[in-house]
Amino acid sequence: MDIQFYGANCVVLSSKGVRLVVDDNLHDLGLKQVARQGDIVLHTNTQAVPTAEARLCIDGPGEYEVSDISIIGIAARAHMDEPGAHTATIYRVMADGVTYLFAGHVYPELNDEQLEAIGMVDVLFVPVGGNGYTLDAIGALKLIKAIEPKLFVPTHYANPVLHYPVPQQSLEEALKTMGMEPKETVAKLRYKPSEVGGATQLIVLTQL
Repeated sequence: MDIQFYGANCVVLSSKGVRLVVDDNLHDLGLKQVARQGDIVLHTNTQAVPTAEARLCIDGPGEYEVSDISIIGIAARAHMDEPGAHTATIYRVMADGVTYLFAGHVYPELNDEQLEAIGMVDVLFVPVGGNGYTLDAIGALKLIKAIEPKLFVPTHYANPVLHYPVPQQSLEEALKTMGMEPKETVAKLRYKPSEVGGATQLIVLTQL
């Protein structure tokens, strides 16, 4: 599947006429909505507004199968939740033999049950903007070390075209704190196992 990044936590996976859109709240941040009629739409935040005319709209835990795509929603503590609360959903998406994980605004410490449900991950998407709004660089690094994905793609960082209610850290600042440098920066990513080594690699997707 082709992977494209639209800003904030909004990522789109597309293949053979099927589009899966994750966390499209761009209308609230000053941009146009990305999701359109017939899309499969995932929301990691239970407070998100369902997308009109979506083929399937998911905003909570469960197991789903649609268009040869397997989706597992895993209940999780949101970044701002009190201990014991689970108002966020982590999504494990399996398509074309590749496993993607969308963390969203999750608390960075996962338990053994959650990690078992997550399993092996090829591509992990994690916010890094911090400032109390979402995970910061240190929290993102905790998730990366716990999950050990093949590729890591940062999301939800400062961008002048997005009007966040809380200022976000720049990508450069976040990566400096994490001590990571991008393997490459691309506008569109297609995961190729033959091009991935043993250690987690950082890929930056430019915002469309």
